[in-house]
Amino acid sequence: MIYFNCDYNEGAHEKILERLLSTNREQTEGYGCDAYCSRAKELILEQCGTKEAAVHFLVGGTQTNATVIAAALRTYQGVIAAQTAHIAVHETGAIESGGHKVLTLPSKDGKITAEQVETCHQAHIQDESHEHMVQPKMVYISQPTELGTLYSLAELQAISEVCKKEQLLLYVDGARLGYGLAAPDNDVTIADLARLCDVFYIGGTKVGALFGEAVVIVNPFLQEDFRYVIKQQGGMLAKGRLLGIQFLTLFEDDLYLQLSEHAVKLAEQIRETLYAKKVPFLVENRTNQIFPILPDEVLEELSRKYSYTYQERIDEAHSAVRFCTGWATEPSAVEELCADLKRLC
Repeated sequence: MIYFNCDYNEGAHEKILERLLSTNREQTEGYGCDAYCSRAKELILEQCGTKEAAVHFLVGGTQTNATVIAAALRTYQGVIAAQTAHIAVHETGAIESGGHKVLTLPSKDGKITAEQVETCHQAHIQDESHEHMVQPKMVYISQPTELGTLYSLAELQAISEVCKKEQLLLYVDGARLGYGLAAPDNDVTIADLARLCDVFYIGGTKVGALFGEAVVIVNPFLQEDFRYVIKQQGGMLAKGRLLGIQFLTLFEDDLYLQLSEHAVKLAEQIRETLYAKKVPFLVENRTNQIFPILPDEVLEELSRKYSYTYQERIDEAHSAVRFCTGWATEPSAVEELCADLKRLC
């Protein structure tokens, strides 16, 4: 079976494993207070273009989202997100279990707009019974989104302006941030995120690390006592240097971007094959996730050899699925898939 169902089927990049092995017997401070974590934070802050942000390392995406939102919101506050957002769909109610409601907005492409955010906020404050309702206080977006789409710099700036105007916090989930940075149509940098957001995270789990996400907190209010919340949420790894070493390796010599570019290049190859066969898409994007709409008989044939993710039913004879490339996808696997798509479509 050849796996195209996600971008974290493999373990970790060999340079990370080598670094972990070569430092395995070293004794360091625990809980992320070691020299490796400190150097990794410095490299990330260089990308951010600021020394004023705080960087913290956590293990996984759901844990990161739950920890950030728990730290940012009071008990009566909620977070605005697209109806397709990871926190609304694929986190088993982690945010709600922490006492915060996810306030979803309709979206066809995984994105929400500044206008939607403004409307949602105004609808709340203009309701005469607003004190009896969950107060919107944070806006959550993903870059890329769960459908592989990207916010342009103009779109991100517009959302940021609304958030500042209405005193809302802006949080960007960057689980697949590397693949967004590497996309040919992307115009948003890590420095832009640091300039426009209150907090965001750089995903490692899906981009070459064994595990790990780097949370960048720009807002000074959110920086205060954040490690207390990490500990309370069970996210303070005793052997914290395992996270620091991985991000140090990823951000040395542009490895993070190189791995991301590899996946995006291979996704483009699959996408171009589908374009040539005039296959329609559920949503258009240029990142590492591809969402073709294919006949069910073609999908049945493909499923004998390939693992992919079912997305949704389109009609009686067609379904939308997801093919996902990753940092470790073999070019030969993509060539096989493209050959079969040419034959079957």
